[in-house]
Amino acid sequence: MPNICTMQHRGEIIKKAVYKSGFSITELAKRLGKSRRWVYLMFENPSVSLDVVLQLEKIIHYNFSNEIKEIRPSNLEFIESITGGQTEKYSEDYWKNKYLRLLEEYNDLLKLNNSK
Repeated sequence: MPNICTMQHRGEIIKKAVYKSGFSITELAKRLGKSRRWVYLMFENPSVSLDVVLQLEKIIHYNFSNEIKEIRPSNLEFIESITGGQTEKYSEDYWKNKYLRLLEEYNDLLKLNNSK
């Protein structure tokens, strides 16, 4: 369970981004299909759903991925999660070479199938 001290307050992050964007609360509420009161309550909510955050990204043209970690993990974090931290083995070249080998095998299978 995450430490309460390190948890992000998504509502506050969103509030700053909305005010920085210059979008009016009325216009934002209209585009979300919600009331102005709902928007202000969202600003107070520390755990705004990621679906709402992604909607807001599109509306106010703001990328929350730097402030809200759960939106899009970085490639390194993703690779660490699937490899148990062995990132050096899974570099960009590793994946490129793996793709090329698979493509060559696929082409060989196609040639074999066409020759029958």
